Amino acid sequence: MAVLAAARAALTSCLGICSGEQVVVLSDGWEPGVVEAFKQAALAAGGETLVVSFSPRSRNGEEPPSAVAAAMAAADIVLMPTGKSLSHTKARRQAGEAGARVASMPGITAEMMARALMVDYEEMGRLTRRWAEALTGATLARLTSPAGTDLVIGLEGRKGFSDTGQLTDKGSAGNLPAGEAFIAPLEGTSQGTLVFDGSLAGWGKLAYPVRMHIARGKVISIAGGQEADWLTRALTACGEPGFNLAELGIGTNPKAKLTGAVLEDEKVLGTVHLALGDNKGFGGQIEAGIHLDGLVLKPTLWLDGRLVIDGGKYLLSGYCRK
Repeated sequence: MAVLAAARAALTSCLGICSGEQVVVLSDGWEPGVVEAFKQAALAAGGETLVVSFSPRSRNGEEPPSAVAAAMAAADIVLMPTGKSLSHTKARRQAGEAGARVASMPGITAEMMARALMVDYEEMGRLTRRWAEALTGATLARLTSPAGTDLVIGLEGRKGFSDTGQLTDKGSAGNLPAGEAFIAPLEGTSQGTLVFDGSLAGWGKLAYPVRMHIARGKVISIAGGQEADWLTRALTACGEPGFNLAELGIGTNPKAKLTGAVLEDEKVLGTVHLALGDNKGFGGQIEAGIHLDGLVLKPTLWLDGRLVIDGGKYLLSGYCRK
């Protein structure tokens, strides 16, 4: 069964599971077959495995119940195949601080697992780390796209991170499927227009683009169809911090496809994604209770004036996308 093979690969190749380790699998009712596959794979590897069920959250970044957070902090490995993302929560950060290795998988499906988890992690890791280094070394980014994005983003003093799928170190955390380099923009520096035209976390594929004006690092206006109205309501529910421009990311997974599930979409080669809301967990200063990623298609990106992506084609030495 492909989903069980992918779950085994994740636990061995990505998380380095050892017999006797405490494994917690979180379940909010999303994809019971995926939850069961991770449970069975963990048991087969000798893990002391517990499935912890709780009610679905209302938005990405909302905290789980305190009892769930306690179980996460007590585990060696935490698997989160949930409907809403728990990546940018205190519970996830506290589990990492306690030493747990955490794989966040919001919106994952059996089809996604079979496709995007079965990659050459060594090759993908090299590409991802190269992009993270490029982001770390930059002080200013400019992003444009055919849909109308024209955005300047301050990066000075911020560190780029690489989501390579390698989660074997104590306290490590990342997405599965993996495959992105990302950075938290310097608060108050981003200016211009941002247009999501691929997909939006919590919504799916975008039938109409969502156009935002950014000033001093925050979204000050949102225009478009029903997607824009939904985004406005979601951010407003979290107050001013929800409107923070939280992340700039670059997809690096060669098997990822645009499906409407942002967990996979943001990993697609040749795309750039940005997020709004919380970035406390990766070098930013904003704690918002929400983190929503949106995809920019056919992006062109400059780092300190150097053209590094041209209409979706990667131009970093040795990593041009054909």
